[in-house]
Amino acid sequence: MDSSKEKKSIENIISEINNEDSTVAISVRKCFPQINLLIKKVFEILKKDGRLFYIGAGTSGRLGILDASECPPTFGVSDGIVIGIIAGGDNAIRKAVEFAEDSTTQGWEDLQKFKINSNDVVIGIAASGATPYVVSTILECNSKGIATGCITCNENSPLAKAAQFPITAIVGPEFVTGSTRMKAGTAQKLILNMISTSAMIQLGHVLGNKMIDMKLSNDKLIERAEGILMEELSISLPKAKNLIKKHNNVRTAIK
Repeated sequence: MDSSKEKKSIENIISEINNEDSTVAISVRKCFPQINLLIKKVFEILKKDGRLFYIGAGTSGRLGILDASECPPTFGVSDGIVIGIIAGGDNAIRKAVEFAEDSTTQGWEDLQKFKINSNDVVIGIAASGATPYVVSTILECNSKGIATGCITCNENSPLAKAAQFPITAIVGPEFVTGSTRMKAGTAQKLILNMISTSAMIQLGHVLGNKMIDMKLSNDKLIERAEGILMEELSISLPKAKNLIKKHNNVRTAIK
Protein backbone atom coordinates (compact mmCIF):
# COMPACT_ATOMS: atom_id res chain seq x y z
CA MET A 1 0.00 0.00 0.00
CA ASP A 2 1.44 3.36 -1.04
CA SER A 3 2.33 5.30 2.13
CA SER A 4 2.50 8.77 0.55
CA LYS A 5 -1.15 9.56 1.32
CA GLU A 6 -0.56 13.30 1.70
CA LYS A 7 0.33 13.59 -1.99
CA LYS A 8 -2.85 11.97 -3.26
CA SER A 9 -6.01 13.66 -4.46
CA ILE A 10 -9.25 13.28 -2.51
CA GLU A 11 -10.59 11.13 -5.33
CA ASN A 12 -7.65 8.74 -5.02
CA ILE A 13 -7.85 8.68 -1.22
CA ILE A 14 -11.52 7.72 -1.08
CA SER A 15 -11.02 5.15 -3.83
CA GLU A 16 -8.23 3.46 -1.88
CA ILE A 17 -10.19 3.57 1.36
CA ASN A 18 -13.15 1.98 -0.41
CA ASN A 19 -10.93 -0.72 -1.90
CA GLU A 20 -9.64 -1.56 1.56
CA ASP A 21 -13.13 -1.55 3.05
CA SER A 22 -14.35 -3.96 0.38
CA THR A 23 -12.10 -6.67 1.83
CA VAL A 24 -13.63 -6.51 5.32
CA ALA A 25 -16.75 -8.55 4.60
CA ILE A 26 -14.56 -11.32 3.17
CA SER A 27 -12.46 -11.33 6.35
CA VAL A 28 -15.60 -11.56 8.47
CA ARG A 29 -17.00 -14.38 6.34
CA LYS A 30 -13.93 -16.46 7.14
CA CYS A 31 -14.94 -16.21 10.81
CA PHE A 32 -18.43 -17.66 10.37
CA PRO A 33 -17.67 -20.89 12.31
CA GLN A 34 -16.37 -18.84 15.28
CA ILE A 35 -19.24 -16.36 15.06
CA ASN A 36 -21.77 -19.17 14.94
CA LEU A 37 -20.40 -20.76 18.12
CA LEU A 38 -20.46 -17.48 20.04
CA ILE A 39 -23.99 -16.61 18.93
CA LYS A 40 -25.22 -20.03 20.05
CA LYS A 41 -23.75 -19.36 23.49
CA VAL A 42 -25.23 -15.85 23.64
CA PHE A 43 -28.66 -17.22 22.70
CA GLU A 44 -28.39 -19.94 25.33
CA ILE A 45 -27.60 -17.32 27.99
CA LEU A 46 -30.30 -14.84 26.95
CA LYS A 47 -32.91 -17.59 26.68
CA LYS A 48 -32.30 -18.34 30.35
CA ASP A 49 -32.81 -14.66 31.24
CA GLY A 50 -29.09 -13.99 31.46
CA ARG A 51 -27.42 -10.88 30.09
CA LEU A 52 -24.95 -10.04 27.34
CA PHE A 53 -22.12 -7.65 28.20
CA TYR A 54 -19.78 -5.98 25.72
CA ILE A 55 -16.59 -4.53 27.15
CA GLY A 56 -13.90 -2.59 25.34
CA ALA A 57 -11.79 0.56 25.15
CA GLY A 58 -11.79 3.40 22.64
CA THR A 59 -13.45 2.61 19.32
CA SER A 60 -14.10 -0.98 20.35
CA GLY A 61 -15.87 0.11 23.51
CA ARG A 62 -17.96 2.66 21.62
CA LEU A 63 -19.03 0.04 19.08
CA GLY A 64 -20.18 -2.26 21.87
CA ILE A 65 -22.18 0.53 23.46
CA LEU A 66 -23.71 1.38 20.08
CA ASP A 67 -24.87 -2.17 19.49
CA ALA A 68 -26.22 -2.52 23.03
CA SER A 69 -28.08 0.79 22.87
CA GLU A 70 -29.85 -0.21 19.65
CA CYS A 71 -31.29 -3.44 21.06
CA PRO A 72 -34.13 -1.92 23.16
CA PRO A 73 -35.66 0.27 20.42
CA THR A 74 -35.15 -2.34 17.71
CA PHE A 75 -36.22 -5.48 19.53
CA GLY A 76 -38.26 -4.14 22.46
CA VAL A 77 -36.02 -5.68 25.12
CA SER A 78 -35.08 -4.08 28.41
CA ASP A 79 -31.97 -1.91 28.41
CA GLY A 80 -30.57 -4.27 31.03
CA ILE A 81 -30.38 -7.25 28.65
CA VAL A 82 -27.50 -6.13 26.42
CA ILE A 83 -25.04 -3.82 28.17
CA GLY A 84 -22.04 -2.00 26.76
CA ILE A 85 -19.13 -0.95 28.98
CA ILE A 86 -16.20 1.24 27.95
CA ALA A 87 -12.88 1.85 29.70
CA GLY A 88 -13.02 5.27 31.32
CA GLY A 89 -16.79 5.22 31.78
CA ASP A 90 -19.43 7.22 29.97
CA ASN A 91 -17.09 10.21 29.55
CA ALA A 92 -14.97 8.04 27.25
CA ILE A 93 -17.83 7.63 24.80
CA ARG A 94 -17.18 11.14 23.46
CA LYS A 95 -13.62 11.86 24.55
CA ALA A 96 -10.62 9.60 25.07
CA VAL A 97 -9.73 9.01 28.71
CA GLU A 98 -5.99 8.71 29.02
CA PHE A 99 -4.59 5.39 30.23
CA ALA A 100 -8.06 3.98 30.98
CA GLU A 101 -7.39 0.96 28.78
CA ASP A 102 -4.20 0.10 30.70
CA SER A 103 -5.90 -0.91 33.95
CA THR A 104 -5.90 -4.61 34.77
CA THR A 105 -8.53 -4.32 37.51
CA GLN A 106 -11.03 -1.66 36.45
CA GLY A 107 -12.86 -3.82 33.90
CA TRP A 108 -13.89 -6.37 36.50
CA GLU A 109 -14.84 -3.57 38.90
CA ASP A 110 -17.03 -2.05 36.19
CA LEU A 111 -18.78 -5.39 35.66
CA GLN A 112 -19.39 -5.82 39.37
CA LYS A 113 -21.49 -2.64 39.36
CA PHE A 114 -24.01 -4.70 37.37
CA LYS A 115 -23.79 -7.68 39.73
CA ILE A 116 -22.29 -9.83 36.99
CA ASN A 117 -22.75 -13.55 37.60
CA SER A 118 -22.37 -16.97 36.01
CA ASN A 119 -25.73 -16.64 34.25
CA ASP A 120 -24.27 -13.89 32.02
CA VAL A 121 -21.89 -13.79 29.04
CA VAL A 122 -19.15 -11.21 28.46
CA ILE A 123 -17.68 -10.36 25.06
CA GLY A 124 -14.38 -8.48 25.05
CA ILE A 125 -13.80 -6.24 22.04
CA ALA A 126 -10.27 -5.13 21.13
CA ALA A 127 -8.77 -4.78 17.67
CA SER A 128 -5.26 -5.50 18.92
CA GLY A 129 -6.40 -8.27 21.21
CA ALA A 130 -3.96 -7.00 23.82
CA THR A 131 -5.82 -4.23 25.67
CA PRO A 132 -5.13 -4.85 29.39
CA TYR A 133 -8.55 -3.54 30.47
CA VAL A 134 -10.26 -6.12 28.26
CA VAL A 135 -7.91 -9.11 28.54
CA SER A 136 -7.79 -8.95 32.35
CA THR A 137 -11.57 -8.74 32.53
CA ILE A 138 -12.06 -11.80 30.35
CA LEU A 139 -9.55 -13.77 32.41
CA GLU A 140 -11.33 -12.76 35.62
CA CYS A 141 -14.69 -13.76 34.17
CA ASN A 142 -13.27 -17.16 33.25
CA SER A 143 -12.09 -17.66 36.83
CA LYS A 144 -15.59 -16.82 38.09
CA GLY A 145 -17.35 -19.30 35.78
CA ILE A 146 -18.75 -16.63 33.47
CA ALA A 147 -18.95 -17.42 29.75
CA THR A 148 -16.62 -15.30 27.62
CA GLY A 149 -16.17 -14.41 23.98
CA CYS A 150 -14.15 -11.84 22.09
CA ILE A 151 -13.88 -9.95 18.83
CA THR A 152 -10.35 -9.09 17.75
CA CYS A 153 -8.40 -8.53 14.56
CA ASN A 154 -4.98 -9.81 15.59
CA GLU A 155 -4.03 -13.45 15.15
CA ASN A 156 -2.97 -15.40 18.24
CA SER A 157 -3.65 -12.43 20.49
CA PRO A 158 -3.80 -12.66 24.31
CA LEU A 159 -7.52 -11.87 24.16
CA ALA A 160 -8.28 -14.62 21.64
CA LYS A 161 -6.32 -17.08 23.77
CA ALA A 162 -8.20 -16.02 26.90
CA ALA A 163 -11.77 -16.06 25.58
CA GLN A 164 -13.77 -19.28 25.53
CA PHE A 165 -15.46 -18.28 22.26
CA PRO A 166 -12.94 -16.17 20.30
CA ILE A 167 -13.58 -14.44 16.99
CA THR A 168 -10.53 -13.20 15.09
CA ALA A 169 -11.17 -11.25 11.89
CA ILE A 170 -7.86 -10.64 10.13
CA VAL A 171 -8.41 -7.45 8.14
CA GLY A 172 -4.79 -6.55 7.42
CA PRO A 173 -3.04 -3.16 7.63
CA GLU A 174 -5.20 -0.07 7.92
CA PHE A 175 -5.24 2.67 5.28
CA VAL A 176 -3.83 4.93 7.99
CA THR A 177 -1.47 2.72 9.97
CA GLY A 178 -2.82 1.90 13.41
CA SER A 179 -6.19 3.60 12.86
CA THR A 180 -8.27 0.63 13.92
CA ARG A 181 -11.46 2.68 13.73
CA MET A 182 -11.30 1.88 10.01
CA LYS A 183 -11.23 -1.74 8.77
CA ALA A 184 -10.96 -3.30 12.23
CA GLY A 185 -13.81 -1.14 13.49
CA THR A 186 -15.92 -2.02 10.47
CA ALA A 187 -15.29 -5.73 11.01
CA GLN A 188 -16.23 -5.43 14.68
CA LYS A 189 -19.43 -3.58 13.78
CA LEU A 190 -20.42 -6.25 11.24
CA ILE A 191 -19.85 -9.02 13.77
CA LEU A 192 -21.73 -7.20 16.52
CA ASN A 193 -24.67 -6.78 14.13
CA MET A 194 -24.63 -10.53 13.55
CA ILE A 195 -24.45 -11.41 17.23
CA SER A 196 -27.28 -9.20 18.50
CA THR A 197 -29.56 -9.58 15.48
CA SER A 198 -29.20 -13.37 15.27
CA ALA A 199 -29.77 -13.80 18.99
CA MET A 200 -32.84 -11.56 18.97
CA ILE A 201 -34.30 -13.37 15.96
CA GLN A 202 -33.79 -16.70 17.74
CA LEU A 203 -35.51 -15.25 20.80
CA GLY A 204 -38.57 -14.43 18.69
CA HIS A 205 -38.34 -10.65 18.49
CA VAL A 206 -38.70 -10.61 14.69
CA LEU A 207 -41.57 -11.82 12.49
CA GLY A 208 -40.30 -12.62 9.01
CA ASN A 209 -38.02 -9.64 8.54
CA LYS A 210 -40.13 -7.23 10.58
CA MET A 211 -39.37 -5.66 13.95
CA ILE A 212 -42.63 -6.49 15.67
CA ASP A 213 -41.31 -5.69 19.15
CA MET A 214 -39.75 -2.32 18.30
CA LYS A 215 -40.53 0.57 20.61
CA LEU A 216 -42.77 3.12 18.91
CA SER A 217 -40.82 6.13 20.12
CA ASN A 218 -41.15 8.48 17.14
CA ASP A 219 -43.35 9.19 14.12
CA LYS A 220 -41.11 7.25 11.74
CA LEU A 221 -41.42 4.07 13.79
CA ILE A 222 -45.16 4.52 14.20
CA GLU A 223 -45.52 4.80 10.43
CA ARG A 224 -43.40 1.69 10.02
CA ALA A 225 -45.59 -0.14 12.52
CA GLU A 226 -48.71 0.87 10.62
CA GLY A 227 -47.17 -0.43 7.41
CA ILE A 228 -46.39 -3.76 9.04
CA LEU A 229 -49.99 -4.14 10.19
CA MET A 230 -51.34 -3.23 6.76
CA GLU A 231 -49.18 -5.92 5.18
CA GLU A 232 -49.57 -8.63 7.81
CA LEU A 233 -53.31 -8.21 8.36
CA SER A 234 -54.29 -6.94 4.89
CA ILE A 235 -56.05 -3.93 6.37
CA SER A 236 -56.39 -0.26 5.45
CA LEU A 237 -54.23 2.52 6.84
CA PRO A 238 -57.05 3.93 9.04
CA LYS A 239 -57.56 0.51 10.62
CA ALA A 240 -53.83 0.12 11.15
CA LYS A 241 -53.66 3.54 12.78
CA ASN A 242 -56.50 2.61 15.13
CA LEU A 243 -54.80 -0.64 16.14
CA ILE A 244 -51.49 1.08 16.85
CA LYS A 245 -53.25 3.81 18.80
CA LYS A 246 -55.03 1.16 20.85
CA HIS A 247 -52.12 -1.21 21.49
CA ASN A 248 -48.98 0.90 20.90
CA ASN A 249 -47.29 -2.39 20.01
CA VAL A 250 -47.05 -4.27 16.73
CA ARG A 251 -47.01 -7.76 18.20
CA THR A 252 -50.09 -7.16 20.33
CA ALA A 253 -51.94 -5.50 17.47
CA ILE A 254 -51.29 -8.48 15.17
CA LYS A 255 -52.70 -10.87 17.75
